[in-house]
Amino acid sequence: MSANEDQEMELEALRSIYEGDESFRELSPVSFQYRIGENGDPKAFLIEISWTETYPQTPPIISMNAFFNNTISSAVKQSILAKLQEAVEVNLGTAMTYTLFEYAKDNKEQFMENHHPVNSTTSISNIISVETPNTAPSNKKKDKKEQLSKAQKRKLADKTGLCYFFVFL
Repeated sequence: MSANEDQEMELEALRSIYEGDESFRELSPVSFQYRIGENGDPKAFLIEISWTETYPQTPPIISMNAFFNNTISSAVKQSILAKLQEAVEVNLGTAMTYTLFEYAKDNKEQFMENHHPVNSTTSISNIISVETPNTAPSNKKKDKKEQLSKAQKRKLADKTGLCYFFVFL
């Protein structure tokens, strides 16, 4: 069987198996994402698998570069990818996307045992500052204030319990 025929059969199987599964997402006919863990779980992560032209005879491209994984340290990501690569070696030549997703689900706790969430947002102490009037004239340029994204502003409001409205011009 040719690589294209194998891919078509695997694509049909993946669509059938993951139909209605909110964790599975088909990005294209050769690229898939699967969220390991529930929404809100600090140890949840997202794996993206993309098939090469000659897949399954050659390894797929496995990535953890999705924004969803931004709180996972690069060391933990590299560890997960290394373990998935070992599974790829064992399954080379066969349809393995389902196998890799299931392997990651079954070993989630082991994969994330050294995970300590990396805080990608600025802490509240760095955001809130009190400005005092400067009594002495200064020739220095004023430092630029750090600009917050909409998501950071929402998070800050949620953490502090403040209710506010933004006006965007």
